[in-house]
Parts: sequence; structure tokens; C-alpha cells
Amino acid sequence: MSSLIRKAETKTMQSLLARLLLLPSPTSFVNHHRRSLNPPPILLSGLYSRSGFRRWCSGSGEVRGMASRPVSSVESLESSDSIRYLSQREAAEIDEILMGPLGFSVDQLMELAGLSVATAIAEVYRSSEYNRVLAICGPGNNGGDGLVAARHLYHFGYKPVVCYPKRTPKPLYDGLVTQLESLSVPFLLAKDLPMDLSNDFDILVDAMFGFSFHGNPRPPFDDLIQRLVSLQKRDRKRQESPVVISIDIPSGWHVEEGDINGGGIKPDMLVSLTAPKLCAKRFCGPHHFLGGRFVLPSIVEKFNLKLPPYPSTSMCVRIGKPPQVDISALRENYISPEFREDQVEADPLAQFEKWFADAVAACLKEPNAMALSTADKSGKPSSRIVLLKGVDKDGFVWYTNYESQKAREISENPRASLLFYWDGLNRQVRVEGLVEKVSEEESDQYFHSRPRGSQIGAIVSKQSTVIPRRNILHQEYKELEAKFSDRNLIPKPKHWGGYRLKPEHFEFWQGQQSRLHDRIRYSPEVIDGKRVWKIDRLAP
Repeated sequence: MSSLIRKAETKTMQSLLARLLLLPSPTSFVNHHRRSLNPPPILLSGLYSRSGFRRWCSGSGEVRGMASRPVSSVESLESSDSIRYLSQREAAEIDEILMGPLGFSVDQLMELAGLSVATAIAEVYRSSEYNRVLAICGPGNNGGDGLVAARHLYHFGYKPVVCYPKRTPKPLYDGLVTQLESLSVPFLLAKDLPMDLSNDFDILVDAMFGFSFHGNPRPPFDDLIQRLVSLQKRDRKRQESPVVISIDIPSGWHVEEGDINGGGIKPDMLVSLTAPKLCAKRFCGPHHFLGGRFVLPSIVEKFNLKLPPYPSTSMCVRIGKPPQVDISALRENYISPEFREDQVEADPLAQFEKWFADAVAACLKEPNAMALSTADKSGKPSSRIVLLKGVDKDGFVWYTNYESQKAREISENPRASLLFYWDGLNRQVRVEGLVEKVSEEESDQYFHSRPRGSQIGAIVSKQSTVIPRRNILHQEYKELEAKFSDRNLIPKPKHWGGYRLKPEHFEFWQGQQSRLHDRIRYSPEVIDGKRVWKIDRLAP
């Protein structure tokens, strides 16, 4: 397998380099760059080396524990019984309308469809556990969707390989191939695929045939379909198998009647495009998604479509309920750069500011969110999420109601801890110390920097007290809004202000593979009469 992959990689690289450099051969390419001070970036991928493709296709290195996970962008669920399913004729008519009077082009729809497929895959199968992807693409639009999906999966952190046996000789498809070749994505012929796909791939994307397909699949697709079927039958007995993702229609199925003879592909995920086709009613896999977020209201009305709403900015939405989750099997195999003692700042506040800047640069949602843990005088703990509003050499600042539960606990026991968790970076920071109130001037200055609605809300809310109904809050809010309508400055209530935690201990945590996490602790000590920070590594 590795020699065939290397040939495919070499062919891909030669084709790409010929386009980019207009050089007649790989030899002239090498000679050209011997005279260059900097090697071309594409050579840095290591794909020419003997182990190149193994590194390209390497998975997490740890046994996968969970095939799926529920995630936030697919929270909006619908019963599959309430969904409107399309016949083959209706699906074709919708495409004609989209690409006719509504002005869409084939490449636009293909781009949106492929992005939807890649997004759905990423929602369920994390790249850290299901990294190696084989996209089997047919000669039509369904194959084009698969090519687009492979490109997006590459950018999502997966390692795609493409099998595209019958290439469509049109500029659109040539362009899609060029885009993948420019990313050094290998292309394999059907005859060069390994006999046992489970050894080399974690995800198999079925992009062979769509809803317009008629008749029986011809070579080499008939053999490819049977290989997927036999792979699933064999490996499901062992409960070890690459997952199969079908785009719009499982290849070989009848668009309306489904898997007629019962011997077709049984995908783990089906991504329906535009709207589910009638055969999707017979899909029994754990994950059914709808993608292709381009259906206009006029089409919804004309075809009486009943589709689940897309949540937020997501390109896909789950149809039906997600499979039951074995909580004990939920796990993440973290992949992060090493965090070593010789890399850390001598001052923990400087190290925190460095990591916090990384969280902001990564566009993580509310990187200043932190869990504040307090305890009353008896030691009974409580925790909640608050927002960091300032950090400097004196400590970490947040604002709240001085009559709240946390405020009462702080007055009884001024020791507290903060926990920052940045999921996208596999990092967390824990800070422990004593808490004190900030000055009245500091609280007043911050209060008047807040949006006017937040200022009124702080006055309305008697935090942590029991209220009979929610509309009481709205009623009092409207009354105060009217009261302060002619005032430029809303007075800060006396029961509202800031706290500052003065740090005494820090711990920086970086998630690593096989639970061998990095933990760096800062603790104070006195040397020659000076307070300094001692840095230790803790066992994970």
C-alpha cells in the first residue's frame, strides 16, 4: 500500500509543480530549487519520504473510544416523522429552479453542499480520533460534492485521500482536482486501494452517485460499493470498522425505495442535501444530517417543505434524535505541543497573559469566562461562571452583587479559586488566593463603562434572592428605564462592585495524548528575603 501511495503522491506533486512552476520534469524542478536560497514550502510536507503517507494518515495513536458526540451546533433537533421527503422528480425540479430563475450556479451549490458534508462529519467524528479519510468520488455532481468536502476536511485538520476513478472532463471538476493537488492531497486509482480499507482509513466518504442515478453501478463503482458492504458486514462482527458517510443518497440505493435487495451500503451517517429524499426514510444509521443551507422561502412554499431550522451559523442540522451516549466512553485524546519548564515565564502573571492572548487570538468564545469557587465558614463549597474584567500585578478582577451568595461566602471565608478552561487550545489555568473588594472609585468607573441596559439590570436584580415570576424583572426594568430616560448618568447601586483575587498559587495545564498531561505549578517562596515564584512540574 505504501509504495502505491508514494506513487500517487509523486504523480500529484508532479502535476501540481508542473502547473505552478511550468517546469518540464521533477528533475528540472529540483535543479531549479538547488539555486534557490529557500526550498519551496510544499517540500516541507515530507510526503516524498518513506514514512510520509503514514504521517499524513496517522491517527491519534490511541484506541478510539467513542464513535460520536453530541455537539452544540446540532442542538436543534426534529422528529424524522415531521420532515418532508422528496421524490426523484421533485429533487430534480428543485435543482432546475435553483440553477434557473433563482440564479445559482452548479459550482455555488456544490461548494455549499461539500461544506455542509464536511461540517456534519466534523460535528460527529473528531479529527483527533477519526483523522484518515478516503473520499470515493463518482463522475457527477455527487462526486463533485465529495471533492469539495475533501478540501474542507483538509482545512478542518483531517488527512483526506481521494479515489476519483472516472474524472469528469469539465473545468469545474478540473479546478476541484487542482485545488486538492495544491494541498498535496493524494489521489488513488480504484485498483490501487488496499484490500482492507480498515487498516488505512477511519472515515470512508461515499460520494459516488446522487439522486439522478439510474440502473446498476458499472465498474469500478460496483466493486467499490461491494467492498464497502463486505467491509461493514465483516467488521461489525468485531465492532471495528471505518465509519461510512454517504452524501445525499447511499450509492446503489434507489432514490425513492432505498436499499431494495437489502445488500447495499449501510452508512453510519447520511448527509441529505437540500431536503431528504424518500429513500432516507429507510436509513437506519445513527446520524442523519441535513445540509445545503441554500433553500429559499419560495421553494419551501412551492414544495411544502418541512425542514428543521439550522442553528446559528451552522451549515448542517441533525434530523431525528442523536444516539444514546455511553457517558463512560466519552473521552478526548488531546494533541498539543509540549509545555516545558524551560518555556514558561518566570512570572505566572506574565505566563497567564501569554496564554490569555493565545485564547483571544484563537477566537474562542468568552476567553475571559472563569469558574469562581468559594466556600462558606463551614467549608461548604459552591461554584459559578463569572467574567474576568481585569488582570494586573495585583490580581484578577470581576464584578458582582455584594449581596449575592458568593459575596456572602467571601465575607465569611475570603479564600477562593479561579479556573479558566480554553477547550480549543486544550488548556486550563487554576489560580488560588485571597479575595478583597476593589475600591469604590474602581467599581464606579467600570459600572459606567457598561452598556446602559446592563447598568439598569444590575439595579433590578436582587441577585440570589427568590422571585415569584420572570416578568417581575421585566416590569421593574421598564420602570427604571423610564425613570432614567432623561439622565445621562445612572448612579451605581451601593450593593454592586468588584472583587480582586490576589494570587498565591497558579497551575497551568496543557492536555496531552494518553493522559500524560503537562502540569506546571507556581508557588511562592522567600529567598534572601525576597518573594519569588517556585516552578514545579506535577504528575498528571
